Parts: sequence; structure tokens; C-alpha cells
Amino acid sequence: MRFAFHFRPIPFIAALALALLGIALGNWQQGRAAHKQAVQEQLTARAAEPPVALGPAITPAGALEYRRVTVTGEFVAGWPLFLANRPMAGRPGYVLMMPFRIAGSNTHVLVLRGWLPRQAEYGKLPAFATPSGTVTIEGTVAASAGHVMDLGEAAALAPNAIVQNIDPAAAGKATGLALQPFFVQQTGPEVPGSALLRVWPSPSSGIDKHRGYAFQWYALAAMAILFFVITGFRSGSRKHGPSKSN
Repeated sequence: MRFAFHFRPIPFIAALALALLGIALGNWQQGRAAHKQAVQEQLTARAAEPPVALGPAITPAGALEYRRVTVTGEFVAGWPLFLANRPMAGRPGYVLMMPFRIAGSNTHVLVLRGWLPRQAEYGKLPAFATPSGTVTIEGTVAASAGHVMDLGEAAALAPNAIVQNIDPAAAGKATGLALQPFFVQQTGPEVPGSALLRVWPSPSSGIDKHRGYAFQWYALAAMAILFFVITGFRSGSRKHGPSKSN
């Protein structure tokens, strides 16, 4: 049997473009998986370290990210902020964030106190309790409070504001407080009768998902080339096949 390949420029360009796109997107997903794997290794290493007592000295976020910390001071009860579009187990809700003044100083840190369910009437804020006086809280340092898609124009930062995203620099400007350049995801102690839930998503979650996506993109690239080769041979066979006479 004679095999003949018919090269067609336009299908070749289309197949090559699709293959390159698949490889690029596969590499991107592999990169995300590798980044999250590195984060997981850092989380595991820092989880084994003893908690650090957070003091008033301004510290870069990278030096403490993922570290367990304790911090003593008091909540600034007049400045609660609600991070919107933070669902949990399929339920809509907010993450409650409040400034926390570090004892013996004017330095503050933004504490992500926990998750609260959204009320049926949008804009109606959920009830929560705030400890008064000096307390010691436990938590994990996070460089970011997470990012969601901004829906419409961001609301001005004010006490009890519902916002999509926030960073310490913007919060410091709005509140006039000296803030550490990171957040503390509070893990304890629990407040008796509090509705706050503290089940924080891991920043390293989804490693296998990214690897699965990478495999799909690489498979698409391979299929594009394979399809071009197969159709080229079929076209060539039809073009150069033996002619039949009556």
C-alpha cells in the first residue's frame, strides 16, 4: 500500500497555532501548580514552627507570611469592614475584618476575624460580637485577604462598609491608622456564642486541578498535530490513489 502525504499550508498553520496555544496554556497551568506546591511546602514548614509574638515594629509581609502568630491588644470596634462575595459551603456571606491595635503602641494590624452569613436582605449586616479590652488572639499571617472580581464601583471605605477587595495601604489611608502591611487570619480563641466561622481556604489548594488542566491543554496540542497528519495522509491517498477504469 502506498502512503502519500498532501501538505496543506492553511490547515498546517491552524494546527500549529492550536498546538502552540495548547502548549503555552499547559505550561501556564504547570507553573501555577508548581507555585502552589512551593506554597504548600512553605506552609508545612512554617506550621511546624512555634507561634511568633507579633510586635509593633512594621515588618514586611514576606518575612512572616504563613507564620502562626499571637498578638496582644484590642480591637478597634468602630471600624468593622465586610469583604463581600466570600461564599462558604455554597452559602453567600462576608469575611469580617477589623483593625487591631497592638498593645503598647499605635501600630495596628488588620484581622480577618471570620466568616458571617449574608442576610436575606442584601446590605443588612449580620450581627457579631467583639471582645472588649485587651485580648490575645491567635492567627496566621496572610499577605492578601483574597481577591474577587469587582462588581461595579468600589464603595468608599467607611465603618461598616461592604467592599469587594481591600489592602492594608488603602485601609490605612481611610482609617488614619498605622497598619502592618499584611493581614492576620484569626484562628482563635473562639468567642462563646459567636457566629463567626474560621475555616480558611488554603492558598495551596487546587494543585491537582492545575495539573489536570495542564494535561488537557497538552492533549489538545497533540490532537491538533495528529489531526493534521492524519487528514494529510488521507488527502494524499485520495489524490494519488489508483484511478479506476470502467
